[in-house]
Amino acid sequence: MEKMFTNLKNLSTTEAKNLNPQVLAFVGDSVYTLYVRTMLCEKFDVKSGQLHTLANEFVKAQGQSDALESVLNILDDNELAIYKRARNYHTHSVAKNASVIDYKRATGLEAVIGYIYLIGDYNRLNQILDLCIKGVNDESRRS
Repeated sequence: MEKMFTNLKNLSTTEAKNLNPQVLAFVGDSVYTLYVRTMLCEKFDVKSGQLHTLANEFVKAQGQSDALESVLNILDDNELAIYKRARNYHTHSVAKNASVIDYKRATGLEAVIGYIYLIGDYNRLNQILDLCIKGVNDESRRS
């Protein structure tokens, strides 16, 4: 993944770490969803409704919680701290069609993805996102 919007600057690691974890998750959710949708468009020649159904398996909280298992052990100290801060952040949002645990884990993963995207480490972002996709695929094969 390369920088898509060249008129936007990358944040420093300090600037990104100082953002509210919900803001990091907000950005990360968009990045993850765009990655999944793009990947599905490349792999499947189907109608948008079918793409939406396929994408939901990846982007729903349970799918992201499954994806987290593939990347949790390779997160560096900064990424792990961001994950934990976002996972443990008290929010008034309620998990919709997901367990609280899956929702919090998904929020943590989204925050890590948002952080990596905002600092502009696109090689690392690709590594994390590729492993996330593999993790969801592996879990769906087991189910």
